[in-house]
Amino acid sequence: MDKFTVEEMNLMCVFEGQDRTGMVADIENIIPHIQDSDMVELSRQVLEKLEAMSDEEFAEVALEAAE
Repeated sequence: MDKFTVEEMNLMCVFEGQDRTGMVADIENIIPHIQDSDMVELSRQVLEKLEAMSDEEFAEVALEAAE
């Protein structure tokens, strides 16, 4: 499993407090509303990694925003 980049972690922190499937659903729902192509690509990268991991693996991810 590839580790998440700083940018990916920051995006995931927007949805903090959710389980993996909830985060996947919310990211999928916002993609059509994102106007920045780089953010769309980042969102898709996060989705790909989230879908490839188990709930147990997700539970071990420390969601902390980086500066």
